[in-house]
Amino acid sequence: MNNAPLLSSRPLVPPAAAYYYLLLFPLAHLIAAVVANNNSLVIVNAATTTTTTTTTITTTTKASFDKENEVKSILQRMENDALSFRDEIERVYASRCNVETLEECANANFYDCASTFSKEAECMTKEELVISACGDGVSCNALWDKKLSTISLPASLARGSRNNPNDEEVIESACYSRLAEPYMIRKYRNDEEYWSEYNVQPSWTYFGAHNGLFRKIPAIHQVTCGQYDPRRRPWFVAASSGPKDVVLIIDVSGSMDDYARLDIAKEAAITIVSTLTVADRVAIVTFSDTASTVGSFDSLVRATGENKRILVRAIGELKANGATNFYDSFRTAFDALDATIRRESTSGCNIAILFMTDGQITTGPGADEVIYLVNNRTEELAEKHGRKTTVFAFSLGLQADHAVAKSIACSTNGIWTPVDDFTGDLVSAMSSYYKLYASGLGEGGNEDFAAWVEPYPFANPAGKVGTTVSVPVYDRSVSPPLFLGVVASDMYMDAMEQVLGEDATSSTMLERFVLLSTARCPKIDLTECELDALRFLGGGEGATCGVCNATDYTGIVPEKCGLESDLPSDLWHNTEKEGKSYEERACCETSGGADPRRQLDVGFSTKSCPAVDSKSSSSKSSTGLIAGAVVALTAVFILGIFIRRRMQMNKPNDASENNNPGSSTVPPISTENFNNESTNQQQQQGNSADVEEMMKRLSSLEGITPVMPPEASAPPRSVDALEDLETAP
Repeated sequence: MNNAPLLSSRPLVPPAAAYYYLLLFPLAHLIAAVVANNNSLVIVNAATTTTTTTTTITTTTKASFDKENEVKSILQRMENDALSFRDEIERVYASRCNVETLEECANANFYDCASTFSKEAECMTKEELVISACGDGVSCNALWDKKLSTISLPASLARGSRNNPNDEEVIESACYSRLAEPYMIRKYRNDEEYWSEYNVQPSWTYFGAHNGLFRKIPAIHQVTCGQYDPRRRPWFVAASSGPKDVVLIIDVSGSMDDYARLDIAKEAAITIVSTLTVADRVAIVTFSDTASTVGSFDSLVRATGENKRILVRAIGELKANGATNFYDSFRTAFDALDATIRRESTSGCNIAILFMTDGQITTGPGADEVIYLVNNRTEELAEKHGRKTTVFAFSLGLQADHAVAKSIACSTNGIWTPVDDFTGDLVSAMSSYYKLYASGLGEGGNEDFAAWVEPYPFANPAGKVGTTVSVPVYDRSVSPPLFLGVVASDMYMDAMEQVLGEDATSSTMLERFVLLSTARCPKIDLTECELDALRFLGGGEGATCGVCNATDYTGIVPEKCGLESDLPSDLWHNTEKEGKSYEERACCETSGGADPRRQLDVGFSTKSCPAVDSKSSSSKSSTGLIAGAVVALTAVFILGIFIRRRMQMNKPNDASENNNPGSSTVPPISTENFNNESTNQQQQQGNSADVEEMMKRLSSLEGITPVMPPEASAPPRSVDALEDLETAP
């Protein structure tokens, strides 16, 4: 095999003991092979039988161990590359406040929803990748740039001029992560060389900042602008929180119908479930008058794709009705945890209870009894099983009983966050749980922690199965280390399928990733001040428990860089594709040796890209219809003005005749009338004023540019401007 040099001197050694467990897999193959071969053995004598069986076992064992060793080597390389990328991001973070870093960052980043890429951009070949939104890859595909990284931003962050972020820390993240772009380019080039031995394309490498900024290579346009948020992806949450047991408690009492609070809670719960991986266990508890688990599970289950689908369906069917019983909800949650531990099906790591409610306790024991129950059961889990349990309470709506939910969190070393009906974002607020666990992964025995996601269908190319390895990133100059985000790399499963002869979605393949993902648990050992700092991050001063002040939040709350004036006001290199459809931004022709940069949105037209041609033709057709209609209306309007003026010129002076019905006659209009010397300068000025007024009214119509008559025409458009008009959505 080609042992392409890695980008760091980090040795290829197993970062976790889990790799050695992978060597147990050949035993299963060995037993199956021996059983199969024994059925076909011809027994001549005992010696012959022993020799034949031994040879079979030896051959089978060697082949199986060789395969597993090769797979182990692939996985080790992926982890070590991710750890090296983490080291690079941590290195460049130290330069985030340098004046040179900030100055060079201005107009130097490419936005995946609006920027034209560099001259190095190419149209993907079918062998590399197929983007179905553009075509089948044979004649039409999408552009990408392997020598460029691009930035994605959630819509909530891109609210400044030209879709720039307003948040200072997001701008800083864009600037310091840009310094890692040369490393990312070299890494991708290395990956191409390594994976070519398996005839497999390398996939994306990326960095997701804790604030939502996302930088990846190769550069590619986003299909749906503003939708992607790395913080809501399994690879991000897995790396920032490690293996865990998660119980979501959802209030479904009648008041949750107000202001669509139940819909908000359901969306948040679905997001949380979707971000879990096979290293996690999960259960959903709903409560009103009483409480129960959902999805036909009475305990926590492994967060496999199938189990997550069952839970998501159950969440979607929840209805609001009844009273509010806090006590029964927590009792049911702890009972589910106890049942999971008894069955030895727990993750063995930290426990997170995410409690969502909008109301006051209206039935069952009161607040004091609830607090006693939570404290008592968490102490039992710690003493009997060595498990750390944290309650994350979320009060939904301005009328919610904040006092009880906050008291539960503060009395149990938990975190409480208020979420407003109109401006609050419950999904983002619930990210406090992974930030808490991230704080324990930056030091101690967790420095080289890496997380794996079970094989799953990639979005691009659609349906192709792959996996992701991810590693948390920290500023280690402060204590505790400050969580910055997560680096990750995707890997197509083709190579492992080739080596092992197994399907990427098989149970044995899944078990490999379970072993890799559960190698270690993050140890949470925060001081009271550090815990209060996390509360402050999630809900402001009002969410803290009052044990410390803001000056003691070092290591949890990021420090800002100098003056705001030092930050670039515009990050983007260009926004030439602003407002255009995905097809117009990304699709390109691949057939017939065409220039891979020839795109329809720069005036190029071909029948090779039907998806784009259809869009382009539709756009041009609509433009033509509008232009034609405007010309016709203009002509009719001008003709009407002349008719009216001629009528006024030929009216009798006697006003009484004009008031008699049918008394006025209009002479026919002829060429002679247009040349009549009696049409004086005043009438001509009147005609011109009417035409100008008509043009102003047409101009006020959105999306219509009136066609001026020759004597009042505007300067001709440039070629570029006309092309922009034709391709405007």
